[in-house]
Amino acid sequence: MIITANDPKRKSWLEVAPDCDFPIQNLPFGVFITKEDVITIGTRIGKFAIDMNALHQLGYFEGIDLTDDLFMQDTLNDFISAGKKTWRAVRNRLADIFDANNTTLRDTISHRDVIIFNISDIEMQLPVLIGDYTDFYSSKEHATNVGMMFRDPANALLPNWLHIPVGYHGRSSTIVPSGVPVRRPLGQTLPKGETQPVFGPSKRVDFELETAFITTDANVMGENIPIAEAEEHIFGMVLLNDWSARDIQTWEYVPLGPFLAKNFASSISPWIVTMDALEPYRTASPQQDPKPFLYLQQDGDHAFDINLEVHIKPENSDATRVTVSNFKYLYWTMSQQLAHHTINGCRINSGDLMGSGTISGKAPESFGSLLELTWAGQNPITMKDGSKRTFIEDNDTVIMRGYCQNGQVRIGFGEVSSQLLANTLSI
Repeated sequence: MIITANDPKRKSWLEVAPDCDFPIQNLPFGVFITKEDVITIGTRIGKFAIDMNALHQLGYFEGIDLTDDLFMQDTLNDFISAGKKTWRAVRNRLADIFDANNTTLRDTISHRDVIIFNISDIEMQLPVLIGDYTDFYSSKEHATNVGMMFRDPANALLPNWLHIPVGYHGRSSTIVPSGVPVRRPLGQTLPKGETQPVFGPSKRVDFELETAFITTDANVMGENIPIAEAEEHIFGMVLLNDWSARDIQTWEYVPLGPFLAKNFASSISPWIVTMDALEPYRTASPQQDPKPFLYLQQDGDHAFDINLEVHIKPENSDATRVTVSNFKYLYWTMSQQLAHHTINGCRINSGDLMGSGTISGKAPESFGSLLELTWAGQNPITMKDGSKRTFIEDNDTVIMRGYCQNGQVRIGFGEVSSQLLANTLSI
């Protein structure tokens, strides 16, 4: 089935601003709740949220094999489990329904009233029930920067890094959608020059500029996903702020890696942009040397040209852009990550979330964390209000945005925006 929804000449009868992330060529999927406390699966065009369950019940998906209650769920997991053929058919149909040349819904006011909502009148929810969360470490520039800071600068990359997509299993219970505040974590740290740890709030809370992909039911336990088939099992992508407490992490990560420093919160953008929508922005990845093992080798372009940026907004002040990066900088692709994840027979389920790892480029202004941007606090960043930042302060809001633009169509992810609150707990 071809992707008709991506036609760059297509226009919608719903108003879409020229710089909007959500033209008719995007059609992301998400879950929202209305003012009437009705929760539904939907999509978005411009400033409008679209109730896909209402569309389904009114017959607009006739001819597509869908269960009656598919869009009545409070997560996208069942829809994702339906597979790529169904995702594409539904998205193509949505493009037809809202095409400027199709007057059926446009001229049926009684239907429009129950299908279309202003985005300001709904509240976005976590789009999937995330059973498992894996975070990779796939930016060569980020891994090199961290290695230079904390290990031998001449041997910044560990010996395994160029051979495998390094990753770890995170905590899915504290993944939240954009808009949900995050509390500064407590933990043990070892202050500089001290020999004994202390307990208290982290003083080095950081953002990590990431994306994440969401999978469908991909295999059974004991079977791997061949790299040539990996993209068939990726539903779409979101932005991810994988919060980090650097001082807690420095003390605890030996010998088993991240724990309390990473599991206190991860924030994602609520609209899932499908791989079909991203197809026009496919591009080449960095050259890999040495050549990876056969199960990780792939031909063609498997990265995507996604512009990424991070802003920090102090309380009662304007936001300051602190970095500009791009998804295409990643050394290891999503296909390679998924193929490696399952080469030992690990089972992948619908709604699993796979983080890219911090995305940094070569230029200092493209680094994907404050750890790198300030070089572990040595070079503070000045905000628009004159205040300085080495790490995130209480009541700061971190805003991440991402979009693709190819001269014909711009599509984006919206944003993931989260405020860091002070920790007032007494232990």
